Amino acid sequence: MAFKTLFLAHAPDADPEKHKCIIETSKYKLFVVLVRDQESAIKVSKKLVEDERVNSILLCPGFKHKDIAEIAEAVGENVGVSVARGDGPSSRTVMEVMKKEGWFD
Repeated sequence: MAFKTLFLAHAPDADPEKHKCIIETSKYKLFVVLVRDQESAIKVSKKLVEDERVNSILLCPGFKHKDIAEIAEAVGENVGVSVARGDGPSSRTVMEVMKKEGWFD
């Protein structure tokens, strides 16, 4: 049986039905899904926990504390929820690229 993780990332033009992939080995299965908003993040998280028995959810740095708490509540205490966070310089670098690419227009 494989360990299953869902990685969720925000994108302003994301369609979770289209923008997703699965990478797997015999021991690990990684689901990657892009979401536009919190409502989609909760929906995708709940569905993959129910349908695929995902063990862990990793969120991109764009998720706020309240968002993280809502997802953790929605999927239950048997699913680990973590957030990928960078240091200050890394976050500034990423923010500049996102601004340049029109994420915040």
